Amino acid sequence: MITVNEDIQLTPAILADAKDIFQAIDQNRESLRIWLPFVDHTHKQEDTENALRSFTEDTQIVRAIQYKGNFAGLIGLKNPDQANAKVEIGYWIIPAMEGKGLVTRSCRSLIEYAFNEMNMNRILIQVCTENHKSRRIPERLGFTEEGIERDGELLVSGYSDVVRYGLLKREYNGSN
Repeated sequence: MITVNEDIQLTPAILADAKDIFQAIDQNRESLRIWLPFVDHTHKQEDTENALRSFTEDTQIVRAIQYKGNFAGLIGLKNPDQANAKVEIGYWIIPAMEGKGLVTRSCRSLIEYAFNEMNMNRILIQVCTENHKSRRIPERLGFTEEGIERDGELLVSGYSDVVRYGLLKREYNGSN
């Protein structure tokens, strides 16, 4: 477990969490599906269980964001590339938990973990260009906008361009 502060903990996302994760997706389906293509393929708790299993097999580090003991969303380090010392942060949060700084604070903790514990040199965050709330997170944390991948993600509304943000270890001072 990673303690972000007294209210926020990042706990390993395990099979026992599948019910809470699936309920969060199911209850917030309409708002989540706008930016998260997997939502339309998550029809039952078993789908969430299968996703959790695949995260473990892919050596991804996936954490449940717990806010005051309640499930708020998922965050993780994905696509680790040890040879090049780089990893990507991905995240989502339920609408009721937006605006509390949970994702920004959680990202900061994962950045420190990736740089200090995993000895990574580079962290990437990719966000659909029109997802302004999500884009503010890497911008707030001192990431550099590195470019746009045209039609980089297929959403329910069609293809979306994706902006790539990068942060190098030498650029991060911990107070971002």
